[in-house]
Amino acid sequence: MNFNFLSPVADAVLAHRELLAQQTLGKKIKIHSQQNGIPDLDDVQLAIIGVQENRNDVNYIGADLSFDAIRKTLYALFSGNWHTRIADLGDIQPGESVEDTYFAIRTAISVLVEKNIIPIILGGSQDLTYSNYRAYDSIMPMVNIVNIDTNFDLGDANLPIKNNSYVGKIIVEEPYNLFNYTTIGYQTYFNSQEEIDLIEKLYFEAYRLGEISGGINKVEPLLRDAHIVSVDLKSVRAAEVSDNLKYSPNGFSGKEICAISRYAGISNKVSSFGIYEYHNSKNDNASSMLISQMIWYFIEGVNCRVKDDNFNNERAFQKFNVLVEEDELIFYKSLKTGRWWIEIPFLPNVNNKLKKHTLLPCMHADYLQAMQGELPERWYKAYRKNSF
Repeated sequence: MNFNFLSPVADAVLAHRELLAQQTLGKKIKIHSQQNGIPDLDDVQLAIIGVQENRNDVNYIGADLSFDAIRKTLYALFSGNWHTRIADLGDIQPGESVEDTYFAIRTAISVLVEKNIIPIILGGSQDLTYSNYRAYDSIMPMVNIVNIDTNFDLGDANLPIKNNSYVGKIIVEEPYNLFNYTTIGYQTYFNSQEEIDLIEKLYFEAYRLGEISGGINKVEPLLRDAHIVSVDLKSVRAAEVSDNLKYSPNGFSGKEICAISRYAGISNKVSSFGIYEYHNSKNDNASSMLISQMIWYFIEGVNCRVKDDNFNNERAFQKFNVLVEEDELIFYKSLKTGRWWIEIPFLPNVNNKLKKHTLLPCMHADYLQAMQGELPERWYKAYRKNSF
């Protein structure tokens, strides 16, 4: 596998690793080093890649990126009772142009995903999510993206791509592979009313910070249907991070962002996970520790994955039919995990994107809502999107 554009993990990090206990994560993962080159990936399920690219940050002032502090902290954590093999493939350094970096990201992610290896991407500016998305062009026809963010990042798609406008590019540029886009944790005062209205008009999903903080388990069905999860570190409240990452006094707590990371790992569909908008600084202990713990919880989640969506086996689930006005809603409950789904019907006379009955992850609360005669909002949005 030709990954010539990847630079090895720094010798200073490897020297630090030598001092760690044998049970730590750093002693158990395969590492791309100057001495040994890129490790064999045949038995690897997760691969860490740093991307030292932030030139399309609207506030870019020429600062270089280094993930050494994160790696030192992550390597020092003790691994869980895990069965997955992990590799650290080093960093993609900035190309001659940002487009060169995007090409390297697309290449790396598409190769890894096709080998059923989940990339864990450390970024740089969040516009890198665009190239992450484009890596799926030849892999699957429809992609769901979940963005953990204070902003929708729609921007003006007619202008050059930036970290606050990459979603607009994803929506309008061919090939049109985006099926659903979900923002978790947005804060209304950071988004124009026009953007909020557009999200609603496109039947995309958006959940305010307060709504999620009031019940973090609400993110589980949202992440269960995601292929790409992109975390903007600005979504974390300022009290939790170092000076260079302080953005807003309101945001997710460290505990909440780690819970979200774990739910992302548990999802059987999530095949790439990115943490973006990192800015390193000298006194970086809080930020590097939080990001390391997010990665740890994502890996923990992957190790807790359970295959519970075999709906061909009638003994594996319960089926519930609920009549709401003129609509018959069909719910499924896994007997293995207790997780719920709701069926989105196929509309035969519509040129829709799905061409089949689709099962949308939901919660027990959605079933109870239907029993009270109310249509669940997620079902309604998915149904309308499927009606285009």
